[in-house]
Amino acid sequence: MSKTRGSRRTSREFALRGMYQWFMAGGNLASLIVMAEEADHYATANAEYFHALMEGVLKEREKLDAALAPLLDRAVGELSPIEHAALLVGAYELTHCLDVPYKVAINESVELAKKYGGTDGHKYINGVLDKFAKLARPVEMQAAARRG
Repeated sequence: MSKTRGSRRTSREFALRGMYQWFMAGGNLASLIVMAEEADHYATANAEYFHALMEGVLKEREKLDAALAPLLDRAVGELSPIEHAALLVGAYELTHCLDVPYKVAINESVELAKKYGGTDGHKYINGVLDKFAKLARPVEMQAAARRG
């Protein structure tokens, strides 16, 4: 499969897993990418998108955390690693992947939180990213509100 033809959903999942690994044990981008590339089902991912997410989230993490912080009900450091990773992936997509509709970016992070997070973590992710999208994509959200 081509590096650009795989599933973006799978790419997001590998990015979440990579961020979780980074939060728990540290490491560098190259080692996180190698671990993902050696995992089962990696061949179904869009490798280019996965690399962009991992590199982008790690590079922008402090900026993204600062932008998310006022929207949280606790300090960023008190988030579970899964919630934190899901928020970072969603926030990165909302700010840097304008070809991804805001509803898709939010929903994909919510689905990751449902699959990997705590019982109601997905609801928290949804609420925070909905507020973040209003800041990151105001024109797109206003257009959607007018349509529906």
